Formats: sequence, C-alpha cells, structure tokens
Amino acid sequence: MDPRSPLVIDTHELTRRAGSQREVTFTAPAPADLGIDVIGVPEGDPIQFDLRLESVVEGVLVTGTARGRLVGECGRCLVDIEDEFLADVQELYVYPESDAEPDEASRMEGDLIDLEPVLRDQVVLALPFQPLCTDDCPGLCPECGVRLADEPGHQHEDRTDPRWAALSGLLPQDERPQDN
Repeated sequence: MDPRSPLVIDTHELTRRAGSQREVTFTAPAPADLGIDVIGVPEGDPIQFDLRLESVVEGVLVTGTARGRLVGECGRCLVDIEDEFLADVQELYVYPESDAEPDEASRMEGDLIDLEPVLRDQVVLALPFQPLCTDDCPGLCPECGVRLADEPGHQHEDRTDPRWAALSGLLPQDERPQDN
C-alpha cells in the first residue's frame, strides 16, 4: 500500500482507543476502471469524500459518502449521458494483528487504510446495468437505426418478413399483402 496514494488515509491520530474519532473531507482523483463498459467514473475525475473515522475495539470504522460524476451512453439509443453518483461508505478496517478472516473485514497496514476497494465495490455495484438517457427512452429504429426520441413519428412501410414470404402464396391473390 502506497501511503502517498490519494485514497490511502493515515489513522495514526486516532490512537487505538475505542471511541476516538475524526472527520475528514477531501477530494481525490478517480482510479482507473471505476465502472462498467457502458458507464463509469472517468479516470482522474474528482471524487468528493465526507468521512468519519472512528476507533473501535477491532480497528477503525469508516462511514460517510463519496460523490462524483458518471459518464456513459444510453443502453437503448447510444446517446452520451452524464449523471452523478452518491455512494454510502461503511467499512470496518481491522488492526493488522486481528484474527478476523480476510473476507470478514478489510485489514489495515500499520496505521494506513486503503479506500479504493471499498469505493470500487460501492460505486460499481450501484451502477445501472443498462443506463438510460430517460426512463422512457424508445431506443433506435431496428430497421434503419434512427434515434426514435428525435423522430417520434418515425415508421417504415409494412413489409412481409422474408422468412414468411413463402406462406403468402397460400392466400388467395386478392388477400396477399403488397410489397413496395
């Protein structure tokens, strides 16, 4: 763990006395790959943290929020979208000598805690699987790719699906659909 990393916090001032606490507010650049393929936080974008560090018997309890900007594209019409996220942070960082299992709690290295794994978990899990520019986005025309929100009356002439064309021969001549 690099103590110079902007997402690493030194808890030395808290001492190991249960009940001591301090509040920290800071801005740090977003790490790389904070998101999913269609939406995420751009690398280096500022993330605002408002945290309370509280010394407890087992270690240091970190609670608070992280706030930042999301950039991506609509899952239906592919237009660029921008939004904000507000992630709740709550994580217990146990002291290095703790007998807690690694999957039960995050572990401190000396007096240092690393916020990146917790931030990544909270932000990525809160992201929409299919982000939308609007809740009722109609998407793209399946035939020509026109964005339907820009052209609400967009339509094409009715055509017979070529997979069913052979069946149209079963209808009498005057009942057959006319292809253009």
